[in-house]
Amino acid sequence: MTEAIKLRGINKSFKKQAVLQDISMTIKKGSIYGFLGPNGSGKTTVMKIILNLVKADSGEVSVLGEAVETNSYQYLQSIGSIIEYPVFYDTLTAEQNLELHCNYMGVYDKAKIQKVLELVDLKGITNKKVKEFSLGMKQRLGIARALITEPKILVLDEPINGLDPFGIREVRELLVKINREMGTTILISSHIISEIESIADTIGFIKNGKIVREVELKEIEKETLSYSEITVNDVKKASSVLDEHLKIRNFKIISENAIRIYEAGTSQQEISRHLILEGVEIYEMQQHTDSLEEYFVELMNDGEKK
Repeated sequence: MTEAIKLRGINKSFKKQAVLQDISMTIKKGSIYGFLGPNGSGKTTVMKIILNLVKADSGEVSVLGEAVETNSYQYLQSIGSIIEYPVFYDTLTAEQNLELHCNYMGVYDKAKIQKVLELVDLKGITNKKVKEFSLGMKQRLGIARALITEPKILVLDEPINGLDPFGIREVRELLVKINREMGTTILISSHIISEIESIADTIGFIKNGKIVREVELKEIEKETLSYSEITVNDVKKASSVLDEHLKIRNFKIISENAIRIYEAGTSQQEISRHLILEGVEIYEMQQHTDSLEEYFVELMNDGEKK
């Protein structure tokens, strides 16, 4: 079994309003899965369904090979999570908050408290109450609490939301460290594209409750972010040449005289040669490289990337 989390055909409605539609996701063990989508696209609802906080209307969820049923709860011992904003007892210290969490989670090795505090760089603030913490410190304490049971999976809903650049960097470096040193599978949602790009192995794009695409980051970088853009006198004829003569399928007409080609296997020289031989005038041909942000925006606007 290579999957940590698998969803198939998940649907959910609230008050007859469809929130999730046919959601399918596969999160590999030991990976960092970035969940990208605009606010209100359904990311939090998906995470709540994985944690059995919300029941799907239909579909299947499995975690570490175990099917999640309505009354399932034991699998949650393998998951640490932060959904929305982490809440603590503000008048207690970080250590006291973790002690309370250990008591109701049945974790009796108090040495783990110091271990996770050190891991998230919160050791040595013994007397400082949580109400005196910065937002970044509270987020790191939330991650420490999620880690106290040594889970195999972390589910983190917008953990960098509202942080300043320094806090974002701290959380980013911490998550990479947890993933690499502990082998923890991480599902992290965000709408901050650059942060997901910097840590994720796989990205799932969600829009209006539907998965638009699920792809490994290296595949996006290799195949899709680089493209050629050709300006011609006749896009219809040029499209026919690309399709019939060069067998290129991965292209898109973007204006009345411009075509964008996403296929890397055919050189610009060969494309231009075939177009010229077929009587297509080429006004301009340029090579471009999208950022993930540009890719994301186009994906959200079009619903699919050709």
